[in-house]
Amino acid sequence: MKSISGKTFCKILERKRWILKRIKGSHHIYQNPENNRIVSVPVHRNQDLKLGTLGVFL
Repeated sequence: MKSISGKTFCKILERKRWILKRIKGSHHIYQNPENNRIVSVPVHRNQDLKLGTLGVFL
């Protein structure tokens, strides 16, 4: 699996209709309107997400 940045992952979530609920520091908190699942995406200076972190989201 290719790693991607937190910023890019946020764009993917938004295209899939996830809603940005709030931003706390460098973490963007998204909610899925269909099942109310919440994920916190770290957005640190456009650095790539670690594969373990990315795997948790999928």
